Amino acid sequence: MKRNELLSQLPHAGVFDLAVIGGGATGLGVALDAALRGHRVIVVESHDFAGGTSSRSTKLLHGGVRYLAQGNVSLVREALHERSAILRVAPHLAAPLPFVMPAYRWWQAPFYGVGLKIYDALAGAAGLGPTRWLNKADTQALLPGVQAEGLHAGVQYWDAQFDDARLAIAIARSAEAAGAWMFNHMAVSALTPAQGDGPWGLCLRDAHSGAEHQIKARCVVNAAGVWVDGVRDLASPSQAAPMVTPSQGVHLVVDRAFMAGDNALLVPKTKDGRVLFAVPWMGALILGTTDTPRPDAPREPKAFDEEVDFILREAAQVLQRAPTADDVRSVWVGLRPLVKPTGDQSTQSISREHTIEVSPQGLVTVTGGKWTTYRAMAEDVMDHIHAAGLLPQRGKAHTDVHVLVGGSVAPSGPSALARAPGLHLYGDRAHEVSACPGTQRPLGMGLSEAMVRHAVRHEFACTVEDVLARRWRALFLDARQALRMAEDVAPIVAEETGRDPQLAAFRALCQQYTLGKFSQTPQTQAALPKAATSLAL
Repeated sequence: MKRNELLSQLPHAGVFDLAVIGGGATGLGVALDAALRGHRVIVVESHDFAGGTSSRSTKLLHGGVRYLAQGNVSLVREALHERSAILRVAPHLAAPLPFVMPAYRWWQAPFYGVGLKIYDALAGAAGLGPTRWLNKADTQALLPGVQAEGLHAGVQYWDAQFDDARLAIAIARSAEAAGAWMFNHMAVSALTPAQGDGPWGLCLRDAHSGAEHQIKARCVVNAAGVWVDGVRDLASPSQAAPMVTPSQGVHLVVDRAFMAGDNALLVPKTKDGRVLFAVPWMGALILGTTDTPRPDAPREPKAFDEEVDFILREAAQVLQRAPTADDVRSVWVGLRPLVKPTGDQSTQSISREHTIEVSPQGLVTVTGGKWTTYRAMAEDVMDHIHAAGLLPQRGKAHTDVHVLVGGSVAPSGPSALARAPGLHLYGDRAHEVSACPGTQRPLGMGLSEAMVRHAVRHEFACTVEDVLARRWRALFLDARQALRMAEDVAPIVAEETGRDPQLAAFRALCQQYTLGKFSQTPQTQAALPKAATSLAL
């Protein structure tokens, strides 16, 4: 249903069973789970679906190798199970990906190889391929462009990668198909707790028109990611200490020529103890990431000088041709909503597991976690809601086998997400694109006029940014090219929506995704942490 039609029905919607605040991976997962159980659900997202952390990951669905090193076997098993579930329900947006660890010390290949063999054993039938030891020649063959000087051997293992923003849209469309009311660019401006057996009251403000809408819901889930404490403030200004401490991860995108081939490169421990990835994705190469604490949570965080320097410096140690700042096509930053520690604890040692809080007023807040386990997090949220008596239990949603919109296609193969984006990302919904005008008008980077119209008509896109950042990943792949494409995209979006496509705002955003002057390190931050242990946001 078109956004305007849905808005016209809001005054007559009655009481929803569940209102979800936040349209990232977690909030969308909760919405789908609840809707499949038969609950009346509404989702409100202040910006765009996956507009925050959920579109800025390292694009990896990992089973949690690092958790194995910590001895957290149960978390590894859960992550491996959830990795398989995503590959099953969204084969057009997620695919197996082989990784190679180059060994520049004689002991590294046997040391890491043994651990990865244990990883294989834990995966069992959910394994994507066997770990194998490589000699120097094999390592160079699988990682064209790897630094040969000092290379002894390597180890290859398997995980998976995905298109995070498009997976979020697939979940949103699936929730809509199950009956959920979906609103992006709709902020919660006021939140009135339930009194007795009555419902919650929510005041919503449309970001496009400024109009306010009043709705009621029996239960409210706060899934606002790194901004959950702001929603908690709305419900109870005298709340306890904040739940979240932000940590940012920076990613740089360079030309695929720096490391051709379909294998990702992983350095498990750099000279200063951090992790480095070089991941082939959408015809480009992603370099990252960092794990830097920061005291604030801006909507568009900027990379610190030291973070960019770290990534480029460490990439130069393992690539034959060292990338420079001039080679970076795009730089993006995501904020991890880590559960706030007690006492003096670094962001690296904070658990990546999620936390659920049910407040005395009945507000259900979920934070932490990672993309790979979004579905399990949603199930856990619903279990807490039922246990607290906030909604009646209505069986299981079976989201581990419920194929997402577009997913009724054969798996597209291990290298599908490594190549340039194309119609394969729509899965079984490619026919919807073909039905839109403009299939023969290319706009750059594989995008056509028809794809832009499809993004507005079927995928909730409202602005140029929605289209070029998340429906089509142009901004994340090449910010300068995205800026050029925006001139053609804007009038199409305006025609489809009848609103300002916010071209000026996107032009400014593109400047931030290119390397220039960086934000200075906060005074409270004396130096970057010594160990970045998060393998994906």
